[in-house]
Amino acid sequence: MKVTNELTNDKGGLFITKETDFNEVFTPEDFLEEHHMIAKTTKDFVEKEVISLGEAAKTLNYDLTRKILKKAGDVGLLGASLPEEYGGLGLDGVRFALMKESLNVHTSSLTMTIGGQVGIGALPIVFFGTSEQREKYLPGLVSGSLATAFALTEPSSGTDASGIKTSAKLSDDGQNYILNGNKVFITNAGFADIFVVFAKVNGTDFSAFIVERESKGLTIGPEEKKMGLKASSTCSITFEDVEVPASNLLGKIGKGHLIAFNVLNFGRLSVGANCLGTTKEALTVSCKYANQRIQFGKKISSFPLIAQKLADINIKTFVLESMVYRTAHLFDAGLSQLDFGNPDLGEISRKAISEYMLECAINKVFGSETLDFAADEGLQIHGGYGYMQEYIIEEIYRDSRIKRIFEGTNEINRLFITNTITSRITKGQLNQLRESLDITLPEIAEEISESSLNNSAQLVQFSRKLYAYTLGKVMDYYGEQLKQEQEISSNLADMIIQLYAMDSALLRTKKIIKNQGEHNAELAVQITNTFINESFEILARFAKKSLMAVVKGQELSTDLSTIDNWLRAYLINTVPVKRCIAESVINKEGYTY
Repeated sequence: MKVTNELTNDKGGLFITKETDFNEVFTPEDFLEEHHMIAKTTKDFVEKEVISLGEAAKTLNYDLTRKILKKAGDVGLLGASLPEEYGGLGLDGVRFALMKESLNVHTSSLTMTIGGQVGIGALPIVFFGTSEQREKYLPGLVSGSLATAFALTEPSSGTDASGIKTSAKLSDDGQNYILNGNKVFITNAGFADIFVVFAKVNGTDFSAFIVERESKGLTIGPEEKKMGLKASSTCSITFEDVEVPASNLLGKIGKGHLIAFNVLNFGRLSVGANCLGTTKEALTVSCKYANQRIQFGKKISSFPLIAQKLADINIKTFVLESMVYRTAHLFDAGLSQLDFGNPDLGEISRKAISEYMLECAINKVFGSETLDFAADEGLQIHGGYGYMQEYIIEEIYRDSRIKRIFEGTNEINRLFITNTITSRITKGQLNQLRESLDITLPEIAEEISESSLNNSAQLVQFSRKLYAYTLGKVMDYYGEQLKQEQEISSNLADMIIQLYAMDSALLRTKKIIKNQGEHNAELAVQITNTFINESFEILARFAKKSLMAVVKGQELSTDLSTIDNWLRAYLINTVPVKRCIAESVINKEGYTY
C-alpha cells in the first residue's frame, strides 16, 4: 500500500490562503516500513563504507569515489527513487528526500557523488530522455557503473542560465552537433562518464545534450581548490569542436530551459533534505560535546545560554523536517502516474513538478539557512575546539556555506518566490489569493486561548491575511515595476517562507496530537508554539518594512498599530519553554520532539 493512496494534496501555493486539513499533510510520523528501511540502509551504508574510512573520506580520490558509487549501486541506493522500468524502485518524492537526508546524517562530502547521481545527474534523462537514451544510460547510472554530471554554469553565467555562451551547431550531414564553449564548477566532472550539457543551438535556442567523456575535443580542467566539500570533485570543462551525435539531443531544440528548471526544482527540494540531515548531525555532535565539556566545575550543557542554542537548533530542525516531507509528498501523486512510454513524458513531468516550484524554493532557502544557523551555533558551543579540524563541527561549518549558493543563490530564490506568486495571480491562478488582496487587517476579536495550539493557529491565520494585505498594497503601488524593487520582493518572500514554515509545523503537531494524544505531543506543542511565536515576529517585521514603503499617513499608522496589537497579544515568554526543550535534547544527546 502506498501513502499516496491514503492522502490527497492541494495544488502548489494554496497554503498561502487556504487552511489545509492536517489529515491531508504527510509527516515523518507517516513513514511506512519501506521508508524506515531506506533510511536505515542509507545510514548504514554511509557509516560502513564512508565514515569508517576516516581521513580518507575527507580527501578527493577518484578511484575510491567510483568504488563507493558502485557499492551504492549494488545495495540499491542509486535506484531508490528512479523508475522501476530501468532498475530502480520507482519514482517517489518522499523516498527521494529521505535518502537525501540519510546520506547527510554523517558528514562527508564523499556522499555528494551519490546524491548528485540520483538527483540532477540522472533526472534529466529520466524525465526528458528518449526510450533509447534511457535504455542506454539509466541501467549504468542505477548500478553505479556509470557516473554523471550536470553541466550548466559558465564563467559569465551562473544564476542567469539564459546567458550561457556554449554553442551547438548541427553538422552539414545532420549527424552531429558541434559544441564549443566552457563550463565551470561542475560537480563530479573529474570522473564522470557522461555529462548533461546545456548549449545554445545556432546561438539562440537553449538546448540540452548528453555528452560522453571520451568525446574528442572535450577537456576536463584541474580540480578547484574549494573552501569545503574537500572530497568532492569540482572541475571546469572545455568543448572544442566536440561532436555529439544528434541522437544525444536531450528533449527538444530550444526547450533546454524546461529541463534545467524542472531538475533544479527537484534539486532545491534535495538541498532542503540534505541540509536536514546535516543539521541533525550538527545538533548531535554539539550536544554530546556540551555534555562532555566541563567549565567552572559543570557540564557546559547546564549553562542556560548553551542550552538555549541547543533548543533553538532543535526547534528549527523540527520545522525543517515538517516542511521537507510535506513538500516531498506533494510530488508523489503526479510521479506515480507517469507513463514512460508516453512521448510527451517530458512536458507531463514538467507540469507535475513545476506545480510545486514555490514550495521547493522555500525549502531550499529555509533549509540552507537553518543548516548555517546550526553550524554556526554548533561551532560556538565547541568554542576554540570547534575551529580545529579534528572536530566534526569544523567540517560541517565549512561545507554548509555552499548550500546557500547551490541551485540558485538564496537571493535569487527569494525573488523567484515573489515573482512566481505575482505571475500566477496575473495569469488568473491562485484565485483565492487574488480575491483576498483587498482585505483590511482584522483586529483581535477572540480571547487569548489556554488550549495548546489555538493561539498559534490564530497567528498563522492572521499571517495569511497580513501577507495578502501587504502583497495587495505593494502590487497596487508598484504594478509591473515590482520586479525591479528587489528589497520589497525579498521582504514578501521572507513572509511566505515564514508562513510555510509556521503552517507546516502547526499541521504536523495537530496530526501528532490526534494520533498520539496530547500528552505524547507535549514537546512538539512546545516546539511549535515557540517557533510560531518567534516566526510571527519575523514575518511582522518584513510586513511593516514593506508597508512603510508604500502606505502613508493615517492608513500606515493604523496598519502598524494593528500588527503591533497582534504581536503584543500573543507574545509569550519563551525562556522557560526553551529550557524544557533543551532538557529533552540534552538528555537524548540529539534531535527530539
